[in-house]
Amino acid sequence: MLSIDSLISNFDRKLRVIAGLSAAARPNPSIELPDGMLSPSERAHSAGLMRVNHVGEVCAQALYESQSRFAQAPAARIQFREAGKEEEDHLAWTAERLRELGSRPSLLNPLWYAGAYVLGSVAAKLGDAHSLGFVVETERQVEAHLAGHLETLPAADNKSRAIVEQMRLDEIAHGEAAKSMGASETPALVRTAMRGMAKIMTATAYYI
Repeated sequence: MLSIDSLISNFDRKLRVIAGLSAAARPNPSIELPDGMLSPSERAHSAGLMRVNHVGEVCAQALYESQSRFAQAPAARIQFREAGKEEEDHLAWTAERLRELGSRPSLLNPLWYAGAYVLGSVAAKLGDAHSLGFVVETERQVEAHLAGHLETLPAADNKSRAIVEQMRLDEIAHGEAAKSMGASETPALVRTAMRGMAKIMTATAYYI
């Protein structure tokens, strides 16, 4: 049974994730790069993309937290927690970049977090192999999404590019780690549904 202190700590952590107040364990990849000269439209576009990426990291925190909570094997539980810690770096980096761009996180972060937590819980309840398979497919889609951002970010926005590239490399590693632990193949119908939900999320988070 969770103690009152644990409940308060967990609630505080969720609030910090949603509000974009998480701290990174690793240095921001863009820390030593100069901020390029961006036009107002380029700055707005970069902010929209980084807001989408921040939402993705809010969802990642919810997914990994729920999957680690309901994982059956200790090794799977540890893997979910370790990946979640690296994803927390992404959360802090994207939030910092949003502030630098004079923008803000998505106003719908509580909704994104809640929805992702439910999805992670369902995946975990299906068993570790299915839960790990869900991670593999999620990270595959996220990696493709980040690669697309690298193509569309303004050429002068080196700071955002550095953050997105490190995120992309980490997502690949998380997917490979889950695959090596015996992930099952995610059904085609589920993969299609995941892509559809991701499109709705990204289209909305870019603006709101």
